[in-house]
Amino acid sequence: MAKATDIRSAQSGANGGAGRTRSAAETEEIRVALVTRLGELQAEYDQALSEITALSRERLADSAGDDQADTGTKTFEREQEITLANNLLERITQVERAIERLGQGNYGWCEKCGNQIPVERLAAFPSATLCVSCKQLEERR
Repeated sequence: MAKATDIRSAQSGANGGAGRTRSAAETEEIRVALVTRLGELQAEYDQALSEITALSRERLADSAGDDQADTGTKTFEREQEITLANNLLERITQVERAIERLGQGNYGWCEKCGNQIPVERLAAFPSATLCVSCKQLEERR
């Protein structure tokens, strides 16, 4: 199977590269938006971790007299908080990857088929690495 970069090279050679490059100003605008989003997500993640730590301390100090239902509820709540923190961490990783792809010149191109990811998709989900068709195929599996 051909790599996305090979496909892009062949396509840009076939059409003279029309529509294949992004201006430096556009690239910088995208980079600033991604870095800003990364900062926001990192702040959310740090906040979530500090809340998890504080709640864990509270639960340890306030667990005297708990029955099984109380213990189960606290465990469930803790697991939910950890899941939310893990989701934030995954989103941070996605944005970091998008920034890396932008630096490599691969941002906005599908990793599987090499086609351009629609601007609308990137506006809705800036860290997208797959076009809509490839994402739908992936989700069906």
